[in-house]
This record gives sequence, structure tokens and C-alpha cells, in this order.
Amino acid sequence: MEKIKVEICVGTTCFVLGASALQDIEMFLPEELKDKVEITGANCLGLCKNSHFGDAPFVRINESIIVSQATIDSVINEIKKLVK
Repeated sequence: MEKIKVEICVGTTCFVLGASALQDIEMFLPEELKDKVEITGANCLGLCKNSHFGDAPFVRINESIIVSQATIDSVINEIKKLVK
């Protein structure tokens, strides 16, 4: 199985609205997910410019799933859905 790619937007808006806490998500991943996920930061995903995507902070998973108002729990729940 190819690793699930998780991009955390660390642009100014996302960072201030909570992405700073998301950078520690690896510490909260269940043991069974740690080897299945690749987590990176993105300077800016450009999603806050379009209200269609919701509100910051944003996380993009596998280049297609957008998690708005992302929290550690909401991102982990999306990863779990992909693993099932």
C-alpha cells in the first residue's frame, strides 16, 4: 500500500488558526497508522482564498481530500477512513 500523503498548510492564516498544533500530529497517530502516513508541511495550499473549501486551518490528504477547520482528531479520522 502506498503511503497516505498528508499536507498541513502552514501559511500564515492556517498557522495562526491552529496548524501550529497540527504539526505534532505524528505523536497522536495510532501505532497501526504510523508507517502508513507521510506528513509534510505546505507553505500555503491557497484554499483560504475560496470559501467553498471552508475555514482554516486546512489539511490536504492524498492531493484530493480537503479537511477544513482541521484538528488532530479530524485528520486522523480521515486517515482511518482511507485505511479501511
